[in-house]
Amino acid sequence: MKKTDSTASGRLRPAGTAQEGPATPKKPMASGAPQDVLSELRPGQSVELLQELHILTRDGRLNQDSRRKLKQVYHLFNFIEPLLAELSAGAAGPTLADHGAGKSYLGFILYDLYFKALGKGHIYGVETRGELVEKSRLLAGKLGFGRMSFLNVSVAEATGADDLPAQIDVVTALHACDTATDDAIAFGLQKKARAMVLVPCCQAEMAACLRQGKTLQLARTPLAELWRHPLHTRELGSQVTNVLRCLYLEASGYQVTVTELVGWEHSMKNELIIARYTGQKKRSAAERLKAILTEFGLEGAMGRRFGIASQDQETGAGHATAESTTASIQA
Repeated sequence: MKKTDSTASGRLRPAGTAQEGPATPKKPMASGAPQDVLSELRPGQSVELLQELHILTRDGRLNQDSRRKLKQVYHLFNFIEPLLAELSAGAAGPTLADHGAGKSYLGFILYDLYFKALGKGHIYGVETRGELVEKSRLLAGKLGFGRMSFLNVSVAEATGADDLPAQIDVVTALHACDTATDDAIAFGLQKKARAMVLVPCCQAEMAACLRQGKTLQLARTPLAELWRHPLHTRELGSQVTNVLRCLYLEASGYQVTVTELVGWEHSMKNELIIARYTGQKKRSAAERLKAILTEFGLEGAMGRRFGIASQDQETGAGHATAESTTASIQA
């Protein structure tokens, strides 16, 4: 009987024959990333950029956290790209200001996927942390992304910054914390933005306002039960803040869409507000905005943020009318 040897696969081979070696591992492509990783990227996307942003490892791999970040940015890009396409007809190209830019993931990827091939337009990153601004400047220089600028200022300070043009076409704010999203909206209104793309985060100011005078509000309206417990106060504060922001944008002439950024399994800070300027200022939105502030007892604390002066500020006494409220917002 002929002798046989067993193999790791369980098959038998004739004795003395050469055993097959292990499967050849996948080699990185010339671009610096393996083929299976390249299949997850957009066509023509810079592997070097993704490595510099630490989305890809040095050997061109993706870990789970990087996939999550990339998925968020890609999903946001799908909403922003059509807006940019509408604004790309002019000779100068679209301008975009990214507030709370951080490491400028969004700005760099937008430039790489859209602005680079377009050959015109400009991206401005606004960030308060000086070390991140400097790193972004160095990276843009290294990659030859010449139409990117980075400002070491707050979102609120950016409105009057000399390094920014008088008009900005698109305003983005990805996870701009607490009132920074409101500052981004104020910036967009002042710069006559054609579109705003906002992912709000950590709306603590509203919760703090709701906690003040909670006992008085419980006696005044049964709706105060919605924020009697601390957990509900935080959740309701976040919800009401974003509702007011949407109404404010509608009252200021924008068409507003609210959707999810990504699935809730990826991020709890997941609400995406997209506002496109139409010039049609909704009177009903202004009236409802004021009514909600009044119902929640927030007109004095937050009225000015949303274009509404409180009773004392507006007339010195008595109640402001819906007409004066609408005029205040639409001025």
